[in-house]
Amino acid sequence: MANPKITFIGAGSSVFMKNIVGDVLQRPALAGAEIRLMDINPQRLEESEIIAGKLIQSLGVPATVTTYSNQKAALAGANFVVVCFQIGGYDPCTITDFEVPKKYNLRQTIADTLGIGGIMRGIRTVPHLWSICDDMLEVCPDAIMLQYVNPMAINTWAIGAKYPTIKQVGLCHSVQGTAYELARDLEIPVDTLRYRAAGINHMAFYLNFEQRQADGSYKNLYPDLVKGYREGRFPKPSHWNARCPNKVRYEMLTRLGHFVTESSEHFAEYTPYFIKEGREDLIEKFGIPLDEYPKRCVEQIARWKKEAETYKTANTIEVKESHEYASEIVNSVVTGQPSVIYGNIVNKGYIPQLPAGCAVEVPTLVDSNGLQPTVVTDIPPQLIGLIRTNVNVQELTVAALLTENREHIYHAAMLDPHTAAELDLEQIWDLVDDLLIAHGEWLPEWARMSSKQKVA
Repeated sequence: MANPKITFIGAGSSVFMKNIVGDVLQRPALAGAEIRLMDINPQRLEESEIIAGKLIQSLGVPATVTTYSNQKAALAGANFVVVCFQIGGYDPCTITDFEVPKKYNLRQTIADTLGIGGIMRGIRTVPHLWSICDDMLEVCPDAIMLQYVNPMAINTWAIGAKYPTIKQVGLCHSVQGTAYELARDLEIPVDTLRYRAAGINHMAFYLNFEQRQADGSYKNLYPDLVKGYREGRFPKPSHWNARCPNKVRYEMLTRLGHFVTESSEHFAEYTPYFIKEGREDLIEKFGIPLDEYPKRCVEQIARWKKEAETYKTANTIEVKESHEYASEIVNSVVTGQPSVIYGNIVNKGYIPQLPAGCAVEVPTLVDSNGLQPTVVTDIPPQLIGLIRTNVNVQELTVAALLTENREHIYHAAMLDPHTAAELDLEQIWDLVDDLLIAHGEWLPEWARMSSKQKVA
């Protein structure tokens, strides 16, 4: 495949686009790639075009960049489709997902994957992902979708259920990112690590976590991690965010025997143990950053604006390699050079302990034959049990979308571990009512609700 055609849907996410395009263009086999940028925001699209153009200029490669406002036109003949949009954005939808639950004293940290925020985000997001699949079937049926949108597990499950022929993989940096964090805590080179992880997105666990020794043997690092936590040496200040220590994950390591691959701020709201009304001691003890995602959004928007202005006037752009998997996948498919990534894939027996059709995160071989997931059969039962509590919520959310049955949105909220631990049934129903009313036009028509319907 010479000069692959790579389409970005949601190209206005300019910093993310910059990282992926920069990674792609640094690979010799991909230097002539045709980069297609599509977004509904003309200003953000123009900014992304400038950045992509200056990346090409800085690297001195023969790649091309074209912009589109029409989705189907951008997808026509594409080999790879990178999806990175957010329906409703920070304002108003993220704000709504945080502020409405607060009226019920239901507090959140990130609210993009599970919990009531993740459920509502899934209901908003999946219909547009389905529209991309519709267009792909018509104009690029053999393309691989590289999906970077949350709630990733819900999205992947919903795409697989309705569009089983679409080649897709959900991509996250949590597995490799956490490995870097733990290597930093242990003060060891990350390239000496050997690990294997599996589970679901944002709740995969390292089944083994080891370091290569001078004699070629491997040392189990879990005892060192537990010892460092109990002695108060770990976790060290977060490399990703100073507000977010990793105490929740270390605490769960001591309870479950395995380390989860997504951050403590996420994990605190996937379980019923850490965020509780009237238990500010827990919030303080584990350093749980409530309302973290809105803070990040405000900071990111300010940073995007500043960087966009800088890039407009800069002659060249510094290009650094990111930890995202996208370019590795594209390179392996194009060249046949094999690589192993952690991908979110529709479960076709890859984790037999979890339901068929759900989204699982497993080691995945990539080469000219495409994506080839690994079967993982040895996840301990305590981890599977905890994972299932999240899969239940995902399943009901997907059921609501597939059947257009609004009642299943309430059922999903009812089964959510954090929501159920804080609210009674009447409160859960009222909260979902309020969110459906508040989100209004951002929801598919079948899910919309008026204040009159709530009163009735």
